[in-house]
Amino acid sequence: MAGGKPSPIFLERSSYARRRIRDAARTVPLLGGLLVMLPLLWPSEGEDAITTVSAFLYIFGVWAIMIGIAALLAPRLNKREED
Repeated sequence: MAGGKPSPIFLERSSYARRRIRDAARTVPLLGGLLVMLPLLWPSEGEDAITTVSAFLYIFGVWAIMIGIAALLAPRLNKREED
């Protein structure tokens, strides 16, 4: 750094928290996609078979939880950095 002030090693708390919230918002669709595909691994025949109704209730539950997580993260993503 040519005579200038060296950049800080650590990030400010507010920018660090905003980055973590953005990271969480990016992982929600990935996690939701994995959870929605999970019923494909459930047994469909035999004694341990899972019914279609149970699978649909599970998928609806995952969908509802993803909406809730998005609703919690959305207001935090819109906050502007205070000058």
